[in-house]
Amino acid sequence: MNRMKIAIAGAAETDLGALPHMSELDLRADAAYRALADAGLTIADVDGITSATESPIDVAHYLGITPSWYDGTSVGGCSFLVHVRHAAAAIRAGLCTTVLVLHGESGRSQVGRPPRVRPASSMLGQFELPYGAFAPPNMFTLPVMRYLKDTGTTHEQLAEVVVAQSHWAAGNPRASRNKLLTVQDVMASPLIAYPFHKLECCVVTDGGGALVITSADRARNLRNAKRPVYLLGSGEACDSPMVSLMDDMTSSKGFKRASKQAFEESGIKHADVDHLMIYDAFAHLPLYGLEDLGFVGRGEAGAFIQAGHTRPGGKLPLNTNGGGILYTHTGMYGMFAILEAVRQLRGEAYKQVDGVKTSLVQGVGGMFTAAATLVLSNQEP
Repeated sequence: MNRMKIAIAGAAETDLGALPHMSELDLRADAAYRALADAGLTIADVDGITSATESPIDVAHYLGITPSWYDGTSVGGCSFLVHVRHAAAAIRAGLCTTVLVLHGESGRSQVGRPPRVRPASSMLGQFELPYGAFAPPNMFTLPVMRYLKDTGTTHEQLAEVVVAQSHWAAGNPRASRNKLLTVQDVMASPLIAYPFHKLECCVVTDGGGALVITSADRARNLRNAKRPVYLLGSGEACDSPMVSLMDDMTSSKGFKRASKQAFEESGIKHADVDHLMIYDAFAHLPLYGLEDLGFVGRGEAGAFIQAGHTRPGGKLPLNTNGGGILYTHTGMYGMFAILEAVRQLRGEAYKQVDGVKTSLVQGVGGMFTAAATLVLSNQEP
């Protein structure tokens, strides 16, 4: 097996928030140019491209690229973690040398957004939509209610997820919600779909991001002086196409399988992880992630977060940009989780964690439908 070392040589975000003057293609292009500038490269250096929802061939044409390799995998919010994994495999196979992993989404303004239709003949159309399960807040309610009941986790501990992340987002001008919150603030916010209050649901924004993936040898020799971020391991998995078909609504099979692959490939242990990003479209996802990835035992995640372990100064810094709940969420959040991990590993984060060497990023796609994991480091493997 070719174990060529792979690195993220460039990483960048667009502006975030309400951007009605930019289409989704504009956001992808803006992110691409920013990331290439970050890496000290140009469009002419790119021979691989990825894109979710929008055809990568359309995006490549828009940018003036004729790629030798492309990937249009679109499995929801973790698509970009999957793209990094696939790009690494393509580079190792000699199919390309430099891949742009792109995201741009007009989640708030809906400009240039491809139609996303759920056919009535689909499983979702037949077995969930007719019963009113048509949006993420009410699709996720059944799993979280079962989880709270089975584990004894309290509603206050669910709110603590948001409170802990507010300690990271507080004061950050790029964060959509950047005020320090209390459990009382969260519980007093409007109820959206029981048991989720508004502050336990992600924000809705426009924005984009991009990564430049290449070999570690090439990354070291670029004119950009920034430290490469190395891919130590990765994993991808799936669960079920619908929440109602999950083997266990209180646990993500995809989280378990994807993270197991990533830990095995990277050779690290849980104690080696200095920084953790868990996709958090809703407040229960970090609870599932902490348990299914093996950082805490069954039913222990709520108390772990409540005790302050994931806040600044805690032993396991988690969602240090504030996450999708507070920082930004365009509809597919995974790119922004990767970008925060890169910032932490480069020492460029708004609230920097001291001594970070290894970061783990966990993504989810759909309602637990897909999962992907990346292990990243600023130490060359």
